[in-house]
Amino acid sequence: MMKRGLDFILAATGIVVSAPLWVLFAIAVKLEDGGPIFYRQVRVGRNARAFAVLKFRTLHPDADKSVRPWMAPGHEWVTRVGMFLRRTALDELPQILNILKGEMSFVGPRAMPVSEFESFKENVPGLSRRLDVRPGLTGIAQVYGKATRNIRTKLRYDLLYVRKQSFLLDLKLILLSVLITLRGRWEPPRRKHTKSATEHAPAERNIVPPG
Repeated sequence: MMKRGLDFILAATGIVVSAPLWVLFAIAVKLEDGGPIFYRQVRVGRNARAFAVLKFRTLHPDADKSVRPWMAPGHEWVTRVGMFLRRTALDELPQILNILKGEMSFVGPRAMPVSEFESFKENVPGLSRRLDVRPGLTGIAQVYGKATRNIRTKLRYDLLYVRKQSFLLDLKLILLSVLITLRGRWEPPRRKHTKSATEHAPAERNIVPPG
């Protein structure tokens, strides 16, 4: 109940404070290519309930028909405005409405598209356990695992949050997320060859506050 109350207060405040950004981004997205302002996607939430999220559109119109929507598309699919929105994660701003409705939280596992979840659930043991909590705008996987696309590595982070969630952990992740947004470093670098993300994963004691 405390977590839900905090989410509601932060979301209501966030909508008021960010209203000018909504207007600015809507105009910028529309002016670039005349396409839709928002991108709607059905995702899997707590207890496997599907819900719809809105994002500021970052891809060229109908690009999701040519690329898998849950994978990071090549730069040729992303608009110039979309590049900025993706680097700062501000394309996720409309999901504040989902937090107000109780479908999401500020902190939790990323809400997976239905098609992505169905594609992986049979081959990734434990994937459904991440549905024990509300999905979030940010979380351990989003902050510490943003450089990897490996679904199993990200699941380890998600399950760590399910086990260790607390007010202090939520506060830490929110503050880190604000810092990353200000630095514009959400979009991971593109490399042809990378080492396993588990080799560079921070120890649990560096993620979860003591207590």
